[in-house]
Amino acid sequence: MSDVNSDKQSAMLQIAKESLTEQAKALINMSAGLGDEFFKAVTMILQTKGRVVVCGMGKSGLVGKKMMATFASTGTPSFFMHPAEAFHGDLGMLTRDDLLVLISYSGETEEIINLLPSVKHFGNEIISIVGNVESTMAQHSDVILSVKVEREVCPNNLAPTTSTLATMGMGDALAVALIKARNFQAEDFARYHPGGSLGRRLLTKVSNVMHSNNLPLVSQETSLGESVLAISEGRLGLVVIVDDQKVIGIVTDGDLRRALVNKVDMNQASIGEIMTKNPITINDDMMLVDAESLMLKKKIKALIVTDNDNHITGILEIFDC
Repeated sequence: MSDVNSDKQSAMLQIAKESLTEQAKALINMSAGLGDEFFKAVTMILQTKGRVVVCGMGKSGLVGKKMMATFASTGTPSFFMHPAEAFHGDLGMLTRDDLLVLISYSGETEEIINLLPSVKHFGNEIISIVGNVESTMAQHSDVILSVKVEREVCPNNLAPTTSTLATMGMGDALAVALIKARNFQAEDFARYHPGGSLGRRLLTKVSNVMHSNNLPLVSQETSLGESVLAISEGRLGLVVIVDDQKVIGIVTDGDLRRALVNKVDMNQASIGEIMTKNPITINDDMMLVDAESLMLKKKIKALIVTDNDNHITGILEIFDC
């Protein structure tokens, strides 16, 4: 029985690997065929005064919804319009300034073909993502983006597989080109994703997450023994040396261990004798993502946060980012 299962597993892995390999080849072939029409499509989207309206049926519609979502989240106003619903009233969502992206591998999907007379009457420009560039849909389009593949990886060459991947790849290629053309930055992306972890990091300031209560602060005359207690109570692995709330130094628990190795008298020596002067600090209005980058670059686990007068306002740990 184990040999039978082993043979089945081997066969499944083989067909899976062949599937991925063939789909990768299809994307590479499609990439090689990109040219003037792709540039025209990107230019048309950039110049449109309205929204990009993506329209597709069945599997093409599912891919279209993903395409629309990517456009919308990267600076290209967009929405999805179901072709059957559009034929029964949802065409009212269109404005004269909107640009249509029609998706149909055959280019003969009935629900989309039925829309063409109305769309032509409205005067909307059309980008067609299609496998058959001689199809009815393609012939009525202003720009044609071919996603033709040699065959589906479906063993029966029936289920939309490679063709849907090619269509999604074309949508992502458009989105990436638009991101570059619009100079769409990470901060812009975060504005459209305020609820996600990326949005939090890019929109959050240091002051929003830093530790600001019961900070481990001592003067430079404080003994090492007392400073150890301050570090333990602060639970941040460090103590900040201040003079009238202005930062003048820092000592970490690592610094204390090295002092012990060097047989420094914990009761007689002061913290000022082993402190690191003029430590790295950040302003409390710095963006969290920039503070994280600084900590990673300097290979430090915590940063002292100050105001514009170098008065300590908090401590930020790498775990807060």
